[in-house]
Amino acid sequence: MGVKEIVAELDRQIAHLREARVLLAGMATGAKRRGRPPGKSTAGRKHRKHRLTPEGRKRISEALKRRWALRRKAAEKAAK
Repeated sequence: MGVKEIVAELDRQIAHLREARVLLAGMATGAKRRGRPPGKSTAGRKHRKHRLTPEGRKRISEALKRRWALRRKAAEKAAK
């Protein structure tokens, strides 16, 4: 391959790269944004705290006590 062919091939590759750059640059500016739109922050929103009522806390406590009692009984049976 001669020098002229090499230069011609380089010119073709440069032209191809320039076209790719133009396409990519156009996509960067005209592409749809992902994520939350600008100006829609959560800073002003109040977050609700999840709190247990005393009745709910008592129900959970009793359920856990029953659970651990069953585990203790199972462990005692397994140990015998």
